[in-house]
Amino acid sequence: MTADKPTTADIDLIQRIIPHRYPFLLVDKVRDIVPFQSAVGIKNVTMNEPHFQGHFPGVPIMPGVTIIEAMAQAAAIMVGVSADLADKNMLVYFMGIDGVKFRRKVVPGDVLELNVSVIRGKPGGKVWKFAGRAEVEGELACEAEFTAMMDLPA
Repeated sequence: MTADKPTTADIDLIQRIIPHRYPFLLVDKVRDIVPFQSAVGIKNVTMNEPHFQGHFPGVPIMPGVTIIEAMAQAAAIMVGVSADLADKNMLVYFMGIDGVKFRRKVVPGDVLELNVSVIRGKPGGKVWKFAGRAEVEGELACEAEFTAMMDLPA
């Protein structure tokens, strides 16, 4: 790891790297960034998120697809920090999601830790494959592998 690369990303840096905004920005911070290898995203799950109005009334559960999206956002932020892509208008597109398993409900009040690591990808490359594990207090909530394309405007 080079000393000049940050190992964390706060909400300001996150918003300079990925285009997502409320209500679809699903990562509050990223820590333990090992450039082009791994990172841990943090998502504070709160009752005032819009999906809890309908999923499910009286029994709020974070939708599985938003957990996977949060892992993907954490992975994109890790690549963006590693490649110094702040303010470069990067877009990220899902290409595939494999081996998804859900093991625990995620509910308001939980702190979701999004552990992401690179399976395949290289600096300057467009297509990346990641392994992701979402945990709450050390308990596995979701795991998946996902492929994404990082696209920078010409």
